Amino acid sequence: MCRHFYESCSQCPRSCGAARNKAVPGACGEAGELRAAAACLHFGEEPPLTVYGGSGTIFFTGCTLRCAFCQNYQISQQGMGAVLSQDTFTSICLKLQEAGAENINLVTGSHHIPLIAACIREAKAGGVRIPFAWNSSAYESTEMLELLRGLVDIWLPDLKTLNPMMSGRLFGAQDYPGVAKRALRWMLEASSLRTEEVRKDGQAREKMLSGVIIRHLFLPGRMGDTVLTLDWLKQHADGKACISLMSQYTPVPFTGSKEECAARAQALTAFQNRLVDSCEDMELRHLIDSYEFDYLFYQDLSDDTSWLPDFRRTQPFNNALARPVWHWSTGFLG
Repeated sequence: MCRHFYESCSQCPRSCGAARNKAVPGACGEAGELRAAAACLHFGEEPPLTVYGGSGTIFFTGCTLRCAFCQNYQISQQGMGAVLSQDTFTSICLKLQEAGAENINLVTGSHHIPLIAACIREAKAGGVRIPFAWNSSAYESTEMLELLRGLVDIWLPDLKTLNPMMSGRLFGAQDYPGVAKRALRWMLEASSLRTEEVRKDGQAREKMLSGVIIRHLFLPGRMGDTVLTLDWLKQHADGKACISLMSQYTPVPFTGSKEECAARAQALTAFQNRLVDSCEDMELRHLIDSYEFDYLFYQDLSDDTSWLPDFRRTQPFNNALARPVWHWSTGFLG
C-alpha cells in the first residue's frame, strides 16, 4: 500500500529520487526496509513523558538530517540496525507497554513515515493502548506528516536552528529553518495539549496524553542563535506547546573512516565543540526568565557524559537512564 513512496523517493525535503524500493539507499542512508537499533524504557526524556514507567523508545536506523554532532551517529549515519517487520514492531510496542512504558516514543523515523504509519495502525489493532510520540528533527514535509495524523498523539520535534548558515554547515541543509517552521506549525495545528494526573506511592505526577514539546539544544558559543529560536517560539508556540531548552551539549567521541572523521571535524568548527559552561548556563536561565513562557523545561547543568549511548551494546545507555527491551543484534532481551 505504501511502497509507491519508495519508487523515486521524495519523502523528505531532500527529494533525492532514490529507488529505495530497489534497494538503492536514499540521502537518509536507508533503502526500502524499516530498520531499528534498539528499544528501551528511557528515563531521560521530559517529566510528562517518563512519569513513573519511562518512555518506550524505539530508535530507527538512518536519518534525513545527519547532524555533525549527532550522539546517535552509529544508527543515524553508520547504518547500525536490523530489519523490523510489522509483527516485530507490534511485539516491541506490546513488550514496552507490558513493562510499564507511558508511551511509545518513535525516534528519528522521518525517512520511513509510510511504513511507520502502517506499523502504528497494526500495533493499535494488536492491543497497544498507550500514546504514540513522534520524536524528530522537524526536517520533514507536511504532506508526509499528514500520513501520521490521527495515529501520533504526542509530537517531539527539535527546532535546531533558524540560522541557515549553521544548518548548512552542520546538517548540509540550508533550507532547514523554513522546513522546520512549517512542520512545527503543522504539528501545533494537529494536536492539542491533554494531560492526566497519575498517582503512585502518594506522589502525583503529570502525564502527557497528547500535545507538542518543542526541543532546542543550545550550542556552546552560539547564544545569538538560541535567542533567534526562542524569539520565534515565543511568537508562534507559547501557550500551544511545551518548550524544552536543553543545555547538555556534549562532544561525542566519534569513530569512523578517516574521511568521515575529517568531514565531521570541519563541520564542527561552526561552533565551540565543548560542554556548556557555568556563565552560559546563567545567561540561559536569565534569558528564559525574560521570555516568561507558559510551559518550559530547562536542564540542570552537568558535566556527566556517561549518558552518551553506544548502540553496539545491548544496553546502549547507562543503567540509571534506560532499561533495554530489544536490541538489533540479539532481538528481545530478558
